[in-house]
Amino acid sequence: MPRHVSLRHLRCFVTVAETGSFTIAASRLFLTQSSLTATIQQFEEAVGVRLFDRSTRRVAMTQEAIRFKVDAERLLSQFDGAISDLQAFSEGRRGHVRISAATSVTHHFLIDAITSFRAAYPNITISLRDASAAQVEQMVFNGDIDFAVETRYRSYDELIYTPLFEDRYGVICRRDHPLAKGRGSIMWNKLDPVGYVGFSAETGIGAYLRARAGDSALFANPHDEITSTPSLYSMLSTGNRYSVLPALAASEFDFSKFVFRELRAPSLSREVCLITRQLRALSSSSERFLRFLRDTMRNKPIPAGVRLFTEAPTPTESGRLRATLAPRKR
Repeated sequence: MPRHVSLRHLRCFVTVAETGSFTIAASRLFLTQSSLTATIQQFEEAVGVRLFDRSTRRVAMTQEAIRFKVDAERLLSQFDGAISDLQAFSEGRRGHVRISAATSVTHHFLIDAITSFRAAYPNITISLRDASAAQVEQMVFNGDIDFAVETRYRSYDELIYTPLFEDRYGVICRRDHPLAKGRGSIMWNKLDPVGYVGFSAETGIGAYLRARAGDSALFANPHDEITSTPSLYSMLSTGNRYSVLPALAASEFDFSKFVFRELRAPSLSREVCLITRQLRALSSSSERFLRFLRDTMRNKPIPAGVRLFTEAPTPTESGRLRATLAPRKR
């Protein structure tokens, strides 16, 4: 940004763009209308682009302004978030943590971590965002959330993926389903495409299976699709159907009614990571919450088929962190 363009210019631009009025914008910003007009003119001269078409009745953004508004809002949001975190630290651990996580992670780990965290830090609030794996990486990249606990989807170079755990894929079905009979693992070629309920391609599970399940006929034939495990639970409860899930997601099901059997040939596992932004330090509130999350993962019983990675320090600006597999806790 040129040194003669400041946050004041960005705030004035965004406020006029949102209100469509110099009069209303000036009131919101506690400025005189003449001062606001001069600021916008300075901004336009600095960047060499006309931002607003003015008439006696209305103010309209130019095409260049429409494109720039998204970037300006993101810059202001990132700046305000950083300043908010600094103020929160000085005011005694006040702050806000924005998270997105896979549904199974939320149910098995995150809710317990949030409960413990809120008891220790009641003045730090938490936003938990629901989004598909395709959206989560973009949200971290844009600064819409502080971090995510999800599988890789596109593997952005600008993001850091710190492995937390892996879990094996298997079949989930009702106890009266033919696939529930027998013990041990099941081979992929024993799965009948009839009755299969799959995850859509924009989900982490759906994208992974389509890429790694080899020549399975499941994806080549028409089948029902869902985007979440709660929806899947309802679908499988209705009749002679089955699906493929990683072990942690399967642990959400009532095993008095359902059976989970691991798949082989090929044996597949998903790797769930802590996803953060390169060259951007986590806020002190996020760092505190991650300690609680790691404690929860370390101390809570782990379902069969899930392996935790050894605890690693919080990602830093130095680059990607490596982790090695640790024995499963029993």
